[in-house]
Amino acid sequence: MIKIIADSKIPFLENLFDGIASIKFLSAKEITNQQIRQADALIVRTRTKCNESLLKNTNVQFIATATIGFDHIDTDYCKKNNIQWKNAAGCNAESVEQYMYSALLNLAQKYNFQLAGKTLGIIGIGNVGKKVQKIAKKLQMNSLLNDPPRQRLEKSNQFTELETIQQQADIITLHTPLIKNGTDKTIHLVDKEFLSKLKQTTYLINTSRGEVIDNKALEVALAQKQIAGAVLDVWENEPEINQSLLKRVSFATPHIAGYSADGKANCTWNSFLAICDFFNLEVNSNKTINIPLPEKINFEINCINKNIEQIKTEIINISYNIHSDDAALRNQIKDFENLRNNYPLRRKLSVFDYKLTHFEDLKKFNIEF
Repeated sequence: MIKIIADSKIPFLENLFDGIASIKFLSAKEITNQQIRQADALIVRTRTKCNESLLKNTNVQFIATATIGFDHIDTDYCKKNNIQWKNAAGCNAESVEQYMYSALLNLAQKYNFQLAGKTLGIIGIGNVGKKVQKIAKKLQMNSLLNDPPRQRLEKSNQFTELETIQQQADIITLHTPLIKNGTDKTIHLVDKEFLSKLKQTTYLINTSRGEVIDNKALEVALAQKQIAGAVLDVWENEPEINQSLLKRVSFATPHIAGYSADGKANCTWNSFLAICDFFNLEVNSNKTINIPLPEKINFEINCINKNIEQIKTEIINISYNIHSDDAALRNQIKDFENLRNNYPLRRKLSVFDYKLTHFEDLKKFNIEF
């Protein structure tokens, strides 16, 4: 029976491997070279750096990361040492979509502007970026798309240059992987020079990787009012984040954009299937993940004297309210990891039942999410 070491904070894994593999749960700090010597496979999160220091002289043949990102995996070392790996690409895209809905709508409400008619610049059009493009359409926003690798590959006119986004976008959102060198380098993509080219009325959102933005440069830009505001879910030097920057951003959250229970379940299931496939383990067709329901799932929203975006904000906040995570982080700045590791249950909007009252005058509008 194969031996698996898994991060203890990855949910829904407890019984998946019953009868087909041996699994031991450790905290991220406990996943060390000594502890994994006899393991055949690892299931990790971004906090586990899968490099030579961790993997040398171990039996590890396969790494499943229950995350969409994989910059914590030394892919060159793995290739040289015949260690296969797989990330959970796209598995938490719907969770980030939910976060983006809340971020955009609550940002507009906080600063008293309408999203309809605004231009959203989307940098990185992968699984998440595509969903954000659909959000823009449903919120009646214009969208500008930037993705140099896709543009080169597809030679499509749907993409635009970065300079155009800098000049025209009212809100810019980042959905790129962290690439440290080469033509498509994204580390510090948003730096002092990038920020200097933005309109003073521009808002910036980052749910990709903290290092895609030079956090010190952003702190200066916000202090000097070079841009209107920022929403950050990811930070440089996590969990030791820039506290001065945190105090200046519009909304601050502890790297949880993809942390809905539904997204976590998808990532866990992806890791489970990846290991079963690699080691030719038989998967019981009845095997499934049961996600708990919130205590309250029925809501009523009074639509009197509210416009469509105000109503949509109240609806999305039923399932995810960015204000809650923002308040938690500001009140517990030094507990960044604890906030992530003990994140409360969050479900997708379709789980909830909500009734709109006094909605008659607004029925001509599209309430779809």
